Amino acid sequence: MRIGELSRRTGVSPRSLRYYEEQGLLASSRSEAGQRHYSDAEVERVALIRRLFGAGLSSRVITTVLPCVETPGDQDVVELAFAAMTRERDRIDADIARLIETRDALDELITANGRHRAELARAREPVARPA
Repeated sequence: MRIGELSRRTGVSPRSLRYYEEQGLLASSRSEAGQRHYSDAEVERVALIRRLFGAGLSSRVITTVLPCVETPGDQDVVELAFAAMTRERDRIDADIARLIETRDALDELITANGRHRAELARAREPVARPA
């Protein structure tokens, strides 16, 4: 199938499909006219690539993980994929920890700002004069 058909079947733009190919995530053959042709198996591969991107993996990490799907019996490939996935999980855990710290600091600022706003509101209240 041509790139337009793969795009329609997967919901991925032709530009993204070309990017996947440039990154070594997707393969095509070329016609004599230079048009890309993809096998039906590439539909499932694109779906997997999208899930991996959706999980926050970079194309570099996906390139390391995909061979595990293609050659699941190759121990070296499996070990490389496992190491890549473990590194990626550790990176995500570190990102989460930083986000939690940032959120906690923001919560402190929000609390302090709330107190400040309340003080300003009290200062603006008219003072009741005795009659």
